[in-house]
Amino acid sequence: MTLLAAEKITVVRAGRSILRDVSVKAHFGEFVVVLGPNGAGKSTLLAVMAGLVIPEGGQVLLDGKPLTAMSARQLALLRAYLPQNPRLEWPLSVERLVALGLLPKLPATGDLPRGLAPAISQALEQCDLADKRDQAATSLSGGEFARAMLARAIVGQPQMLIADEPITGLDPRHAITSMQLLAAFARAGALVVAAVHDLSLAARYATRVIVVVDGEVVSDTDSLTEELIHKAFGVRAVASGTGDSRSFTLLSPSEK
Repeated sequence: MTLLAAEKITVVRAGRSILRDVSVKAHFGEFVVVLGPNGAGKSTLLAVMAGLVIPEGGQVLLDGKPLTAMSARQLALLRAYLPQNPRLEWPLSVERLVALGLLPKLPATGDLPRGLAPAISQALEQCDLADKRDQAATSLSGGEFARAMLARAIVGQPQMLIADEPITGLDPRHAITSMQLLAAFARAGALVVAAVHDLSLAARYATRVIVVVDGEVVSDTDSLTEELIHKAFGVRAVASGTGDSRSFTLLSPSEK
């Protein structure tokens, strides 16, 4: 797999255009961060790219083949999707919740196959949850649950990982390690597309930044800048540092 392309995507809900003629190309091996204000259409764009929302106009192609031509199982084996604000009602153990990321390979009932145990243990370790594996996932803190859902997304080593705000609610250490984990997936050849609100972490780890405002892509670049932040969010920002230490300080309208 080499290229995921969303072509001229239009999505309409309740008579309102959520996305208007949006085109995005994402190559495998990239870590693409999608930025934009609340209500800009980021979540809808990610769901369309994941094949979970069928647009009113346009199509999504994987190496030239429409996602709609793939079976649900084919897509599930290839792609993992982490939704915004996931919920869990049943008191599954953390181990079993993470194992759901292997659903296309799991039996409907019974114990987890022994051959899948190493992958589950690795995902738990990567998301700092090894000591929580037998705990009910419904008893986790908000940040711990977010990490458990990330572990579920990565456990199957997907070739495409699409994540909607995967670091929201995480403490600084786990936000950084989660972004490092996503970046490592991309370096290993996977395509990672994630909506992120932390501008500094986006600047440090993304290989490309796509900015969505009012249902349209207003920028597609390999570098996040002060000017771009102002264009997207209407606030002033001051950049400092480079590489893994790059950060942005946001200023209130009264500050200069």
